[in-house]
Amino acid sequence: MSKQVLVGSLGYPRIGENREWKKALEAFWSGKIDEAAFTAEIEAIQLSHLQVQKEKGLDIIPVGDFTLYDHMLDMATTFGVVPERFEHKGGEVSLATYYAMARGSKNATACEMTKWFNTNYHYIVPEIGEAAPYLAVNRPLAAYRFAKEKAGIEGKPVIVGPYTFLKLSKGFAAKDFAAKVEQFLPVYVQLLQELAAEGVKWVQIDEPSLVNNAKAEELELVEKIYATLHEAAPGLNILLQTYFEAVDHFDRIVKLPVQGLGLDFVHDGGANLQSLAAIEWPEDKWLGAGVIDGRNIWRADLDSKLDLLKQLQAYVPAERLIVQPSSSLLHVPVSLNREVKLAEEVRNSLAFASEKLDELVLLGRALNEGTEAVATELQTSRDALSAFRALPERNRQDVAEATANLAQLRNSRNLPFAERFEVQQQKWQLPLLPTTTIGSFPQTPEVRQARQKWRKGEWDNARYETFVNEQIADCIKVQEEIGIDVLVHGEFERTDMVEFFGEKLDGFLFTANGWVQSYGSRCVKPPVIYGDVAFAGAMTVKESAYAQSLTELPVKGMLTGPITILNWSFVRDDMTREQVANQIALSLRKEVEALESAGIEMIQVDEPALREGLPLKSRDQEGYLNWAINAFRISTASVKDTTQIHTHMCYCEFHDMIEAIRALDADVISIETSRSHGELISSFELQGYDHGVGLGVYDIHSPRVPSVEEMADMADRALRVLDAKLFWINPDCGLKTRGWAETVPALKNMVEAAKAAREKLQSTVQ
Repeated sequence: MSKQVLVGSLGYPRIGENREWKKALEAFWSGKIDEAAFTAEIEAIQLSHLQVQKEKGLDIIPVGDFTLYDHMLDMATTFGVVPERFEHKGGEVSLATYYAMARGSKNATACEMTKWFNTNYHYIVPEIGEAAPYLAVNRPLAAYRFAKEKAGIEGKPVIVGPYTFLKLSKGFAAKDFAAKVEQFLPVYVQLLQELAAEGVKWVQIDEPSLVNNAKAEELELVEKIYATLHEAAPGLNILLQTYFEAVDHFDRIVKLPVQGLGLDFVHDGGANLQSLAAIEWPEDKWLGAGVIDGRNIWRADLDSKLDLLKQLQAYVPAERLIVQPSSSLLHVPVSLNREVKLAEEVRNSLAFASEKLDELVLLGRALNEGTEAVATELQTSRDALSAFRALPERNRQDVAEATANLAQLRNSRNLPFAERFEVQQQKWQLPLLPTTTIGSFPQTPEVRQARQKWRKGEWDNARYETFVNEQIADCIKVQEEIGIDVLVHGEFERTDMVEFFGEKLDGFLFTANGWVQSYGSRCVKPPVIYGDVAFAGAMTVKESAYAQSLTELPVKGMLTGPITILNWSFVRDDMTREQVANQIALSLRKEVEALESAGIEMIQVDEPALREGLPLKSRDQEGYLNWAINAFRISTASVKDTTQIHTHMCYCEFHDMIEAIRALDADVISIETSRSHGELISSFELQGYDHGVGLGVYDIHSPRVPSVEEMADMADRALRVLDAKLFWINPDCGLKTRGWAETVPALKNMVEAAKAAREKLQSTVQ
């Protein structure tokens, strides 16, 4: 028998096939179940995930990828890294403190959240500070024992490596990075030694920061890290795992004293394969070949994957090859089992996490037993892809012609911002420091139930529209009573901010259960862009115009921007992302024009995911920003000078994006910064900003109601570096996930904070 390749995975979705994990967390947080019941329920979910992977036939199953909220938060609390404000007294971090760090508490604000590389997953940013790390609890060891005792699985513990963990942390100066690594290394050593003593065979150490513009001078530090870990636990096999891009300094990384190197051969642009061909692969090292896409949902072209794996075998012997996904499967839905309503040609083109495991096992069989052993399965896959590619929805001549003529459309406003600002001030007569919200208001159980009854046909269109209009009217009344200056209609007719538009545009399809985790228990069901995107009719005009008819105050029309729709969808992979973005932009341009024609002349086109799509390699970023900014401007440039274009961004590190934000040429941008307010203010101080801007003055992701003084202080800090006449006061994101009980008092405090800030400015002038 020929020597065998192995099949493994890097991580499995946490949320459960029917979002059992999400429901358990939220039941615990709301007090519906106690900690003992919660723990029992969570362990049952964890066990079911392990059993699925075991039954699929994987040779290497990850453990420790499962979490109670977030894997970076897990690493922080493993090492006792708890900010002082949570009053942790040492020892193991309690569940209450763990969740307070993630969600905030009555007495302490939550830790910052930001994007996990260029994905739509958000992680909790560890705050290192001055406290010395210690091994508070060995979470990977506990996960290993659980898998072995409960499921008979010899698992592969997964941890975030020291280089990446500290690269993604805050609370220390950049110049102290090496010193912090030195401080954490002994704790990593202790963790790995305990794993080795337990008999663990493989441990997966994730170091995705090695693909993220790693500096040559930092490679010496990385080499020291892994020399130390190898020396401390020589009997432990380390799989150093990278993903999302190609590895920088490949010739040095491949020589690190680890037993395996995991590489992404899907999102690397071919660079990892080129690097592999340029060196001599060490005889004693394993290659984790990430050949199945861990970030998108399409069925793999198995013939091309087999060709790639055969190329890899020219450099790495079969007995040192692990077939695996390109990244954790955290970023895709769990299973196709409930997708019974999709057209056959479409359903057969998809692969969620469960199906991706099947593909991995099939590829392993093809390599180990020969393609004739899986000939039927390979032909089934070929037929499915052929039928899907031929669909007329993917080959529309009208869309091709429209995008070919893009150069003929205006993509800039008639007047520069400074001149638009003056005419808009004359039109709107807004007070200094105008107040507004980001768009959505609480989606109560009643709202969700009404939508479900309508979707199920229990309510007809007229009854549902009446209900939505009642919600809109109540929302307008509440905003007027609070004293907000620029209103919104509340978005009660909408589900997810991308799904809503996808349902009304051609070229999208929707799954029944295609949920993925965004942060904590927050799950989203991304639309699927499977065909050519085209405008099919007005999408938001009816509700916006109705809201405007109820008030003399301006009501913003609310749209999701082309890049966010792109980045928060699963996107067809047979054309470039730029091409798809342009199709979406052309469609939104028609919607913007329809809103303006209906008398809605403040229009917010949200782009919270603009930075999310930024390539990890700095050399590729300018090209992306150029076409992303152009798509936004295609969407918004055709309006009158007096029409005010707003946009919103969230959870981004904006210090290197100020020029790109300015280039959008939005009249007002609101930015979600309540958890990292000071950093962005410093960026504006250094670079300046000459358009309208609202820095979120409170964190809507926590149920905590901040005081007037706290929000006024937020505004005051920003006004030290920003022009008061351009500054807006707003929450840092939409209020959809909050309850009315905390929303109304928080907004009242926000309005009072704006008044206090105005009075302070006026007294300063006097």
